[in-house]
Amino acid sequence: MSDSIAYTQVSSWIHDFKELTKVRLALSVVFSSIAGYLLGIDTFNMGHLVLLALGGYAMVGASNAFNQIIEKNLDAKMKRTKNRPLPSGTMTTSTAFAIATLLTLIGLSFLFIINPITAMFGAISIFLYVSVYTPLKTITPLSVFVGAFPGAIPFMLGWVAATGSFGIEAGTLFMIQFFWQFPHFWALGWWLYDDYKEGGFFMLPTGKRDKGTAIQIILYTIWTLIVSIIPALGVTGDLKLSIVSAVLVFILGLIMLFYAIKLFQKRETKYARQLMLASVFYITLIQIIYVSDKYIRIWF
Repeated sequence: MSDSIAYTQVSSWIHDFKELTKVRLALSVVFSSIAGYLLGIDTFNMGHLVLLALGGYAMVGASNAFNQIIEKNLDAKMKRTKNRPLPSGTMTTSTAFAIATLLTLIGLSFLFIINPITAMFGAISIFLYVSVYTPLKTITPLSVFVGAFPGAIPFMLGWVAATGSFGIEAGTLFMIQFFWQFPHFWALGWWLYDDYKEGGFFMLPTGKRDKGTAIQIILYTIWTLIVSIIPALGVTGDLKLSIVSAVLVFILGLIMLFYAIKLFQKRETKYARQLMLASVFYITLIQIIYVSDKYIRIWF
């Protein structure tokens, strides 16, 4: 009986930890970082890759934990978040703070072992997310703009971890994920508008699910598409993309743009959800295409 109780307690703690650190979001960030690392390396270093993955997860997990501590009372008002560990009472605020602090120290340490500049960008990311983006969410729609900066760091961070420097290549990877943030999070804000409203969050650029918001979503989708194929022009240093891969990226961008236009035409919640999902597939698939393109060109 005692073994069964212990197992239940451990299982419950693991569940709460995964919720506190937003495991799926954290893993997607780690995926982006690894993609950037594979694009930047000349010689593979398994130790650095492991440190990047663990350090990256720790930093994102810490950011999410601090975010949930700050938004504990607001999360309790929303259907989507009311069952998280803090608003539901399955974890205390002091425990969450201890976990967040420990993850921050672990994350920064692991990233610093790779190189100091990687740790610096990791620190900037967690500071902007927790100290600037999170408080602004209940004040102004510009929070999405501020949040796009830490949100765009992972893809670039992998390149910096691989090379130890920030140049045109890392900057391009940053810009791809930076512009992508806007259609992605505005689609999410449109889809979950009523829930966000309950929590007092301002996520849409006009504050409403209207034509103005839909137009901005289309414009930023176009910018995302354009920036994503720039490496094919040969102007981004060692970051290159073949014409074939650029065409594939362009097609994926057109698919995302199709859903953005559909949202503009219909302005219905279901189309916002479709665009949000399309944006997730877009950023994931173009990262796979970028990495695959590099190694196909090397090997063949």
